[in-house]
Amino acid sequence: MKTAHDVVCGMSVDPETTPHRTEHSGATYYFCNPRCRDKFIADPDRYLAPPPAPPPSATELGREYTCPMDPEVVQLGPGTCPVCGMALEPKTFAFHAPAAAHPELDDMRRRLRASAALTLPLFLLAMSDLLPGLPLQRLASWPALAWIQLVLATPVVAWGGAPFFARGWTSLRTRRLNMFTLIAIGTGAAYGYSLFATVFPHLVPGPDGHGTGLYYEAAAVITTLVLAGQVLELRARQQTAGAVRELLDLAPKLARRLGADGSEHDVAFADIRVGDRLRVRPGERVPADGVVIDGASAVDESMMTGEAIPVAKQPRDKVTGGTVNGAGGFIMRAERVGEDTLLAHIVRMVSEAQRSRAPIQRLADAVSSWFVPAVVLIAAATFAAWLAIGPEPRLAHALVAAVAVLIIACPCALGLATPMSIMVGVGRGARAGVLIRNGEALETLERIDTLVVDKTGTLTAGKPRLATVAGDAEALRCAASLERASEHPLAAAILAGAAERGVKPAAVAEFASITGKGVTGVVDGRRVALGNRALMEDGGIAVGAWAERAAALQRDGQTVMLIAVDGVVSGLLGVADPIKESTPEALRLLADDGVRLVMLTGDSRATAAVVAERLGIGDVEAEILPEAKRAVIERLMAAGRTVAMAGDGVNDAPALALAHVGIAMGTGTDVAMETAGVTLVRGDLRGIVRARRLSRGVMRNIRQNLFLAFVYNALGIPIAAGALYPAFGLLLSPMIAAAAMSLSSVSVIGNALRLRRLEL
Repeated sequence: MKTAHDVVCGMSVDPETTPHRTEHSGATYYFCNPRCRDKFIADPDRYLAPPPAPPPSATELGREYTCPMDPEVVQLGPGTCPVCGMALEPKTFAFHAPAAAHPELDDMRRRLRASAALTLPLFLLAMSDLLPGLPLQRLASWPALAWIQLVLATPVVAWGGAPFFARGWTSLRTRRLNMFTLIAIGTGAAYGYSLFATVFPHLVPGPDGHGTGLYYEAAAVITTLVLAGQVLELRARQQTAGAVRELLDLAPKLARRLGADGSEHDVAFADIRVGDRLRVRPGERVPADGVVIDGASAVDESMMTGEAIPVAKQPRDKVTGGTVNGAGGFIMRAERVGEDTLLAHIVRMVSEAQRSRAPIQRLADAVSSWFVPAVVLIAAATFAAWLAIGPEPRLAHALVAAVAVLIIACPCALGLATPMSIMVGVGRGARAGVLIRNGEALETLERIDTLVVDKTGTLTAGKPRLATVAGDAEALRCAASLERASEHPLAAAILAGAAERGVKPAAVAEFASITGKGVTGVVDGRRVALGNRALMEDGGIAVGAWAERAAALQRDGQTVMLIAVDGVVSGLLGVADPIKESTPEALRLLADDGVRLVMLTGDSRATAAVVAERLGIGDVEAEILPEAKRAVIERLMAAGRTVAMAGDGVNDAPALALAHVGIAMGTGTDVAMETAGVTLVRGDLRGIVRARRLSRGVMRNIRQNLFLAFVYNALGIPIAAGALYPAFGLLLSPMIAAAAMSLSSVSVIGNALRLRRLEL
């Protein structure tokens, strides 16, 4: 029987027997019942639209991998970095995707278990003559002992250490020497010498060829210890991605969507669409960015802003996806969903910042570029010196010293010092509502000595309200009519104030916006201008007695706009933008920290002076056009100042990009956030204080790591080369060198992980 599918309900139908069919665009469609046919006829495009693309599968997520030490390295699928040899990490993450598999860690664990099982008896056999009282001691002179050690060591070195030899060979082939170059040379030399001594014992200087002077246990123990260090390092690096995973887990898996008929049903997070009405019940997470349209509650935004006090939400208030609703319930309208939400933006910023490089990394890069070749030369010189002037057996001593130098000098700790601190520090900042875009911004923040702050939306709430209306009855109507076509931040306040007073705007013709001055147009056949005194002067309009009234309102901190109809000022509007409650405390903390504060505003000097006086700001740049903000930054930088710029608007973007560090308010425009190096999720200036504390903590941690790495190598290499032998008769065992090398890397990572508890 031939079958077809009902395009409405998906049921299988027999085209030859069903009476329910219709023609559309030259094709015949079959239905299982008349209701499905009627639905199709009413809206065929709805059912013929291609189905939405399914969400990416878990195997497709994070397909791009990158190196935390060399972020310019990107490849599809997991692998190792061709530059440093480290395991690559996923570059991207997705909401509700299962935790990414870590094949590198699993592989290293398998190799570690097998290698440890073979290394332990090998070590005991090799040390049998040094362990009196044990049954193994009588095996010390057994002729077959060397061959038993060979059998035990070969799987450890050849299979357990295979990744290290492969990476070492890659480093030689690409001429990018790294830690695995030294490991491969060191373990290869120890194993190769021992193999030669086993097969040709009569050619090896020494008392005998039956176990004496063999270093199978050194090669095996070094391999096992390096494997253990890799496992510990990979596990620690997984923890550094915890901040991103925590952020991803903030998004709820389901949302309660309201249908047009009032019905409610749960939908998956990925199925939420812009415009959906969503019910958020007590205790649930907000599923998307949007606005409350019914109900009221208090929302805990601490996971994204660092503020513990819940924020009251009422109709028309914005809510952010991932935050936690309190005891009340409300209905919201989704405005940004999925990858467009603030939470998704935060995840992208944190991921990108964790892969960025701070300028201080250049020091480690410069050292690493010559460090490995220098170590190889030192090891060769050590081998030659012991072979020439060392005690007997010279070859054995020379080999031990050279291998110890190669192993202990591995620059892994040096390479990890900076990226590990940045990865953990950026995650810590994200949990406190401070988003760092790159390592350069994080490093520069602690050196900032001048903060330039935009007034509206940064120092103030950015939610102005119409406080004063003066003039004839038509003045407000004309102003509202012009502002309906404007995108200026004050336009919304005027329109809202007009609506509260029952004033309806009229149509506008010949609308024009004059940046930094105001707007003009034709309303009901009359030429109307709305703006500051400069706009009036440009149009040759006399302000007259209105100037005194405007000055009085400006002294009260209001932004004043004059209204002129047909060339005559007929009224004015005063808009008040209250100072944020957190602003005075933030500025006081910054001033106490030695930061010079400069306020920028397009408002009149009188209004700016009032705000500056209330906040204790001495430097004020008022009546400044948007393009002039960049000039202020340039002037301060030319004077030798290290400048940060904080703003929230599109017109702040050029200055944010020019400053040493741009700081955007998370409550502002997307353009500002994309331009800035730092974003304060809640738009609270106290976040700048937190950001500087974070910068100091991270940079202090990086310096500690670099100190540990440099001092470790500075002390370890001479000791491994035999500097203590003439005075104390001590020669560092390659096994101890391998343990020290692994512990140095783990200590650097452990020190970086302390940043997760940094007080901000």
